[in-house]
Amino acid sequence: MFHGTMTALVTPFVNGKIDEEAFREHLERQIEAGVDGVIPAGTTGEAATLSFDEHKQVIRMAVEQVAGRVPVIAGTGSNNTAESIELTAAAKAIGADAALLISPYYNKPTQEGIYCHYKAVADAVHLPQLVYNVPGRTNSNILPETVGRLSHVANIVGIKDATANMEQLAHTMAACGERIEFYSGDDATTMPFMAMGGHGVISVVANIAPQAMLALTRAMADGDLQRARKAQFAMRELNRVLFIEANPIPVKAACAALGWMGSELRLPLLPLAGESLQALHCAMADFEFEGQRLELAES
Repeated sequence: MFHGTMTALVTPFVNGKIDEEAFREHLERQIEAGVDGVIPAGTTGEAATLSFDEHKQVIRMAVEQVAGRVPVIAGTGSNNTAESIELTAAAKAIGADAALLISPYYNKPTQEGIYCHYKAVADAVHLPQLVYNVPGRTNSNILPETVGRLSHVANIVGIKDATANMEQLAHTMAACGERIEFYSGDDATTMPFMAMGGHGVISVVANIAPQAMLALTRAMADGDLQRARKAQFAMRELNRVLFIEANPIPVKAACAALGWMGSELRLPLLPLAGESLQALHCAMADFEFEGQRLELAES
């Protein structure tokens, strides 16, 4: 249903408010680059600090600006099942093509609780839904057997797997058969993930280097391992520094360095500074892929 390079979008802020102009310009930049889909209001979009109305606003702006040119997969996850249902229903009403739901965090549910959470949302809202497994954020791991059970739920069409664990990925794919599709949630392992049978990546680095990630996913789809490897290696240092602090702190700083938006985040996140910021700027200045470079704005 979805494939290739899909960008987990940042949410620009100015003076504490969503910067609608910068967000719409960022969406156009992504569309012009040729990305295969966009994900507003996810982890990279600071969904955890958006009010319910702001959450809907970000999704609505994305749907309006994209205007059907690529799929819009709205982040609608929560650790509150009722709230996830409400957000997913709102995304459907707005016109999103699908929803991406993070596994419930903080509560530390059992595997049965995780299964019941996702099934409840899928039963309540008839919209294609992607499970999102990111243990580093949620402190819980969706085990292969649980994903296998979820793959039988009609509305659940895929999973974003951010474990970077190829062994677990193999077990999860085996448990699911061909019933759902798999998307990497870890930019640094996109090539091996797709070599295992993944359909693409939901990417942070694509916010600033979409062409390189597109080259990687398209090369893998075409079986061109040499070009895919070249792209993966070209992004190696970017992938490292974009997670030098918690996402989206570095990628927001990167977008600011390119002159696209401010570096403003919402507390408790603070802007990148000091040696970390310097390392990011150096990696951006050194980045090159097939003649494409990142042009940092004058400070």
